[in-house]
Amino acid sequence: MRGDMGNDRGGERRGGGGRGLNPNYFLPKPVKVGDEIDVTIDATAAKGDGLAKKDGFVIFVKDAKQGQTVKVRITDVRARFAVGEIIDGASASPSEASPQ
Repeated sequence: MRGDMGNDRGGERRGGGGRGLNPNYFLPKPVKVGDEIDVTIDATAAKGDGLAKKDGFVIFVKDAKQGQTVKVRITDVRARFAVGEIIDGASASPSEASPQ
């Protein structure tokens, strides 16, 4: 009888390897390396990069400032974010330009 109980233990570990993973981790990303897309920089990240989003997916853009609308080329895609570089259009929107 004790042997039967031991068999039940093996099932306890099934599916346990996914603990802590974001449920969106394995979903297709809205961008891929080499894509060229237009984005608006919504904020500045902690390390100074511009932060934009495409379909809710975060894209970090080096040397971009909040309010700019730029064309970026995606250089890296990770599970939770992508990295892009400006290739064209570094312009601030008129409403966010600094007053003189």
